[in-house]
Amino acid sequence: MYHTATPQSGRPPRWIETLRRSGIGMLATAAAVLAPVGVASAADQPSTLITGARVVDGTGAPARPASVRIEGERIVAVGDLTPRAGEQLVDAGGLILSPGFIDTHSHHDHGLFEKPDALPVVSQGITTIIVGQDGGSELPLDALFTRMEKIPVAVNIASYVGHNSVRAAVLGEDYKRVATASEVAQMREMVRTSMKAGAIGLSTGLEYDPGIYASKEEVLDLAKEAARSGGRYISHIRSEDQYIWAALDEIVGIGRVTGMPVQVSHMKLAMTDWWGQADRYLGIMDRARAAGIDITGDVYPYEYWQSTLTVMFPKRDFANRESAEFALKHLAPADGLLLSDFSPDPSLVGKTVAQVAVDRGIDPAPALMQLIAESQVPGAQEMVIGTSMRSDDVAKLIAWPHANISSDGMLDDRHPRGAGSFPRVLRVYAREQKLLTLEQAVHKMTGAAAEHMGITDRGFIRPGAHADLVLFDPATIADRATSDNPSAQSVGISRVWVNGALVFKDGQPTGIRSGERVRRMAVESGKQPAK
Repeated sequence: MYHTATPQSGRPPRWIETLRRSGIGMLATAAAVLAPVGVASAADQPSTLITGARVVDGTGAPARPASVRIEGERIVAVGDLTPRAGEQLVDAGGLILSPGFIDTHSHHDHGLFEKPDALPVVSQGITTIIVGQDGGSELPLDALFTRMEKIPVAVNIASYVGHNSVRAAVLGEDYKRVATASEVAQMREMVRTSMKAGAIGLSTGLEYDPGIYASKEEVLDLAKEAARSGGRYISHIRSEDQYIWAALDEIVGIGRVTGMPVQVSHMKLAMTDWWGQADRYLGIMDRARAAGIDITGDVYPYEYWQSTLTVMFPKRDFANRESAEFALKHLAPADGLLLSDFSPDPSLVGKTVAQVAVDRGIDPAPALMQLIAESQVPGAQEMVIGTSMRSDDVAKLIAWPHANISSDGMLDDRHPRGAGSFPRVLRVYAREQKLLTLEQAVHKMTGAAAEHMGITDRGFIRPGAHADLVLFDPATIADRATSDNPSAQSVGISRVWVNGALVFKDGQPTGIRSGERVRRMAVESGKQPAK
């Protein structure tokens, strides 16, 4: 079995320490036929008939009046249906009934077994989370689902295998270099094993340790291995700011060489120099698609990200004042960097780098350098919310026809995206700005998300699909989470079903935990594995 590496010589890489402290458990399923797990299953319950709904089916088609019948875990009929004797009736009262939302880039598995009702997730209408993101997954891959059998949860889970996890397991503490051919072969074997265990593909986080030190050839080699099993590739690309154009070229190249579907995680233009250039960004994506490359992207609906302070130093020259000044001038200003975690001095959480600089009587650049230095000690961790995107760019990226919605969020999160992303899209971009129709917005959260992840039996309201459903009021659905109150629960969602079982009703979890593992589908018809 493979485990996240602890180097023999001492302390593991900081990236691995962060994963361990956050309780990460990101995994995929066995590729065999899967049995449902949960406190309560819908299999032995009477059928349920939802009447009086306006159905938005996930395809982008216009809303239509219809009833939906659920038997067990599946939708069995959609249309003008007559109630049966003994079945449960739900009067939707004219609300929207849509497929459950699929979060294609989630970290909500952090702490999930301590909070198995997953309230910040289901209260957004999310029924499936895709984890193992940014190159981080638990090894071996069956660890999460072994635990899930013992402690069922309210949401479905699928996962990628993480490149950073695999690289750390092989290279250990000595990761600040190009891997040898033998080490790449070991990583390739771990990816192969993970794909056999059911990972839906390979994820990378190429702005983070240890993946930042990987050569393009290493990443491509591992992507080819995932492609041989019909897997997909998703990436926090090598740069979202200074070197973004080269980073986009890299993921396009992976799609071209392997033939596998590739997805850019949390698309953004996180550098002032590139503000207003969303058209250039999407032009690269569109040209790739026109050339036959299956490239897509996901977006969360905020102008600020959450990551580490170190991510702004691609050369890892944290003591270089010139690099610190560049970051504050071009990436995010000192008053736009809000500490969301700082274990060396928790009293700094909620303060900006600008405020820390004033408190210490120094300029912002040395304050930034000091904070990073203080967080480099064993056992320390830091996180920051950085405001460095522009709203018009975010809107264009969301509106791109091949973009789906994600949260990049956690259950306990200082960033409001963990509790508010999906209702925020429906409030801001559909209802208020009318950038998207309601049907388009739902499609980006359901059918498009399912297609981008290779999931064929969720994301749509149609007979045979899993009964993951959300009943909501399009006039009132809204996010309430803010940076000051990031856990505030979203409103406007009436009920949520996961695999035919009601997990959320009228603002409260029901205590039913019917989430299932979601397995990787077979290689798509006509696709040839990479050689």
